[in-house]
Amino acid sequence: MKQLPEGFLWGGATADFQYEGGFNEGGRGLLSHDFETDGSMENPRHHTFQMPDGTILKPRSSFSYADPVPNEAKPVFLDDEYYPSHQAVDFYHHYKEDIALMAEMGFNVFRFSICWSRIYPLGDEETPNEEGLKFYDEVISELEKHHMEPLITICHDEMPMHLALKYGGWSNRFVIDCYVKYCKTLFERYGKRCKYWLTFNEINAVRGFGPCGTKESDGKVRYQADHHMFVASAKAVILGHQMMPGSMFGTMYAMSELYPATCKPEDMFKRLQARRENWYFIDTMARGYYHPYAKSVWKHHGFDSLEITEEDKEILKEGQLDFVSFSYYRSNTVKKDDPWFNVGGSSNPYLENTPWGWPVDPLGLRHCMNEIYDRIQKPIFIVENGMGAIDQADENGYVEDDYRIDYLQKHLSAMADAINEDGVGCLGYTMWAPIDLVSLSTGEMKKRYGFIYVDMDDKGNGTLKRTKKKSFNWMKHIIETNGKALDEKL
Repeated sequence: MKQLPEGFLWGGATADFQYEGGFNEGGRGLLSHDFETDGSMENPRHHTFQMPDGTILKPRSSFSYADPVPNEAKPVFLDDEYYPSHQAVDFYHHYKEDIALMAEMGFNVFRFSICWSRIYPLGDEETPNEEGLKFYDEVISELEKHHMEPLITICHDEMPMHLALKYGGWSNRFVIDCYVKYCKTLFERYGKRCKYWLTFNEINAVRGFGPCGTKESDGKVRYQADHHMFVASAKAVILGHQMMPGSMFGTMYAMSELYPATCKPEDMFKRLQARRENWYFIDTMARGYYHPYAKSVWKHHGFDSLEITEEDKEILKEGQLDFVSFSYYRSNTVKKDDPWFNVGGSSNPYLENTPWGWPVDPLGLRHCMNEIYDRIQKPIFIVENGMGAIDQADENGYVEDDYRIDYLQKHLSAMADAINEDGVGCLGYTMWAPIDLVSLSTGEMKKRYGFIYVDMDDKGNGTLKRTKKKSFNWMKHIIETNGKALDEKL
């Protein structure tokens, strides 16, 4: 039987810069993602910056720590470029309609991120933007109306652009105080209405969240920025527990399963080394201390130590996470001679791939769930999982997405097996993304994930009309039966 435990949380997940829109409305400030253009697999996204000599720089990397710019550079918008975060798919003006559609599916939780620059437009001012706070008041009220729990991501791969350029982003310890002030504002405003919080999104994959303020993209700068984020997260957890008794905090990690390419001992050991690139983040934040292997991770990135104070150590210990949340889309393989941090991995001849080359591996999800729960022994929460595909809508916007139903049926069944057969403690599942939105990696709309089709193309053109896909009613039935219907044949 695939039926899930009573109280299991079913829902969907989004990110503000990919979904919300409302750029330059309601007092919202500039966000580090606002200067990212659209792109494709063949033409990567870039930031646009005006350098001190007046020239325009377009770094190829979507993540700014890999192509840092001087602090005195200024972000610019170019007339011939499209910046997807400005409109996204306009949840800002469609939130009532969107939440009603999610409720119709039976969601009892909705994971969304709060836009930091909508609350503190610059990030270092003392007074928050009341209009921004009111917007999320209204979103939460709409969720309450439909009996849905908010699952709030406090920082989703972003920060106010002012903090990124003036202070060098998370490479500067000062940003910790800005983040904690931001958190306190959220807890004061929404704390009595929100139980579940995520301090950061995919902290192990998208690191720095803004230029690090250095011309050298060396490992120590990035890992020092990570440490500042660890401390900021722990401070938020401590503060949240004080202000909101009964609240639960997690951080979200990208958790592709990782296999050795062969059973050669060298490949097996390489897998252990590469996997520690993920465990480094989870162990530190969920256990509250740096594991001894951290030094070997640092060494492989070209440095021997970080600036970690005794006070930092106490904060990490006290501010441990209550649960571990993660995204799961794919698995990878690794072999002896692969780079130390092996993101793409080697090909796996036993798996089929999505149109974007991501291996489809439902059993890998069960593997990940067991691996995390065995190691950390705290509840887990699957907060992103889904299949990006090119959906072909008919003249009415309807999509026959049987491929998505097949993908989800297999992954949700693997999840149920991990919970029911393996004894993994899992709080819930929020699918990425319930409504089509802009892709993080490419800035495209054609890479669609949702149960609900949005009429918009890669350049933001379209009516933004929402239409239910075939998978909408299928998922509704799964939720109605609390997973029992996963046993039914497709």
